[in-house]
Amino acid sequence: MGGAGRWRTAGRALLRVTVVWAVSTLTMLALAGALPDFQLQSPGGDSITRTAVTAAWGAGAFGLLTALVWPVVVRALLLVPALVLGLLVFFLNGSLLLIALWLIPDGRGAAEPETAVVVAAVMSAVASATSTALAVRDDDAYRRRLYRLAHRRGPRAAGDGGEQPPGTVFVQLDGVGCEVLRRAAADGVMPTVAEWLDTTHRLTPWHTDWSSQTGASQLGILHGTNHDVPAFRWYEKDRGRLMVSNRPASAGELQRRAVERTGDAGLLASDGASRGNLFSGGAGQVALVLSVAARRGRANRSRAGYFAYFSDPANAVRTAVSFIAEVLREIGQSTRSRLRGDRPRVGRGGLYPFIRAFATVVERDVVVAAVMGDMLAGRSAVYADLVAYDEVAHHSGPHSKDASMVLERLDRSLALIAKVAEHAPRRYRIVVLSDHGQSPGETFEAAYGLTLKDLVRAGCGLPVSRRAERSKSGAEARDAARDALRSALHRTLDQGAEEQPATGSEPVVLASGNLALISFPDTEERLSREQIDRRHPALLRTLANHPGIGFLLVRSEEHGSVALGRDGTATPLAELADGAPPLTGFGRGAAAAVRRTDAFPHVADIMVNSMYDPGTGTVHAFEPQIGSHGGLGGEQSHAFLLYPAELSAPVAEGAELVGAEQLHRVLRRWLGEGHGPRISTAGDTGDAGDTGDAGVTGDTGTAEPSTPAPTSP
Repeated sequence: MGGAGRWRTAGRALLRVTVVWAVSTLTMLALAGALPDFQLQSPGGDSITRTAVTAAWGAGAFGLLTALVWPVVVRALLLVPALVLGLLVFFLNGSLLLIALWLIPDGRGAAEPETAVVVAAVMSAVASATSTALAVRDDDAYRRRLYRLAHRRGPRAAGDGGEQPPGTVFVQLDGVGCEVLRRAAADGVMPTVAEWLDTTHRLTPWHTDWSSQTGASQLGILHGTNHDVPAFRWYEKDRGRLMVSNRPASAGELQRRAVERTGDAGLLASDGASRGNLFSGGAGQVALVLSVAARRGRANRSRAGYFAYFSDPANAVRTAVSFIAEVLREIGQSTRSRLRGDRPRVGRGGLYPFIRAFATVVERDVVVAAVMGDMLAGRSAVYADLVAYDEVAHHSGPHSKDASMVLERLDRSLALIAKVAEHAPRRYRIVVLSDHGQSPGETFEAAYGLTLKDLVRAGCGLPVSRRAERSKSGAEARDAARDALRSALHRTLDQGAEEQPATGSEPVVLASGNLALISFPDTEERLSREQIDRRHPALLRTLANHPGIGFLLVRSEEHGSVALGRDGTATPLAELADGAPPLTGFGRGAAAAVRRTDAFPHVADIMVNSMYDPGTGTVHAFEPQIGSHGGLGGEQSHAFLLYPAELSAPVAEGAELVGAEQLHRVLRRWLGEGHGPRISTAGDTGDAGDTGDAGVTGDTGTAEPSTPAPTSP
């Protein structure tokens, strides 16, 4: 460290001491006013200034005695039984306070012994909390703590018999698209990533499936299959059940199905840890994992991460300060956005500032701390998800300054993880990846004055809100529905009563970003285009011709499944081609992705993908998000994989990495590299260029010990 660095370190230390002293002085003044047996004035009374000087003297003396004498006293009492020492702590602390009061000139400080114990306990707690809060940004102090932890834990005894093979840490930056990462590195927003790209790591994009969201991607990455996950949320007609990927019961069921389908526990089954994920990946150690969150009692391992982290008061103070700062930051950013009149924009009030703070602070701190603990414990494989960017980009936009600030803090987390890896008992390879990207754009409702649910109901001739009724799209849909119904009734009068149009049940409309699913729950089987037309003659035509919708997927009795586009075009899936209507502009792999999803047992009666403008890269989300993902169109489908150059190439030169299932096979192969002779495991399909049937190509753990908190931004 140079001279300037030493001066900065000394300056920060002096500032911390001064602030702690000032707070301790104020605490002593407050206690003197509240406790009758605690005095800081002469019997005749003193001025406010004189009393403050007395308090400052006493606080300083007590702080100095605590710093110098207390370590010696504790060391001398190490042989005292723990219970006895616990009781002695209060009396010894009170004794130090009495000595400090005795050192005040002119005898102005006095307290009864029992009062001194109370005053000493309160002042110690306040000083500790203040010092901890001031250390939130002190990276040097925190790193010194890591050195001590690494030395204390050392390598695990199990398996020690020489140098351990390298471990692997997978860090998922939720929602960060490949181009977003490239720009952030090039613009200096993520200096750690930029340094890795220049030296030790390689970057490759990978294409998501049609369902470009965490549920489908992470299930495929961790468990080797995302079969029958058509969206983030969908309705299963055969069971009459709504599935939502981020609900514990649904996540647990999806994981069970995946394990049953593959016959393999998951990517992390061998000495692995899963942190902050939707699914466990078969890991024995988990924290904040949704698929096990519904478990109760001692087996409720998801909550163990919270208890392990916040059992250390320093962690609690550190995270609480950053949480409050993040809430205030969001309120300020939202207010400035409204004053500037930014467009597009969505509401960011209510509980959202607290939800954002949880995602960007609490979840990050707990997960990063758990990862550091895993590395210091020497675990073989760790997979962690940091959701901060995804949450902010949904509401501020994927290319916004707000989202860029989150990327800066995520980069600092990566740097901290890399720093801890230097002190781990084994060498670690750090792989950074994303599960999808995000595409910007105005919401469907903001662009057209009604929600997709309103449009569907209007197209079915069902009641809608007054606002939707007054919108141009709503009026056109209602008129089309009335005309279609009259036409159907006239036709049945000519043909006989046996062809009466069916009414059916009200549709279930579910949004997953710019992908929507429409199901009619009164039938267990998937309705055909012809059945839907008989029920609601105007619905498919209304949807397909709407400017905010790109294409529909429905089953046809005559042609098999078809993709519906504008002007009544219906393309059988066997003839569907990239770049041709109705997939014009959606890019390579779109046709194969649609065909793959069509084969899922729980595909909806009508699958709806919003429009996509290749010129601007924008889509229309069917939910209140100006940065969205879930369907096809733009950056949402282009995730990234950043990996150490020592690992084998993900795919053969010139090939594309497509689908979460293929990515799972790549990561599984990497876990075996550097471990001696390769052992074939379930789901590992061989060479780097193998794409298998990835879809779009060509066609119980325990609570962890308390771990250190990550450095908060």
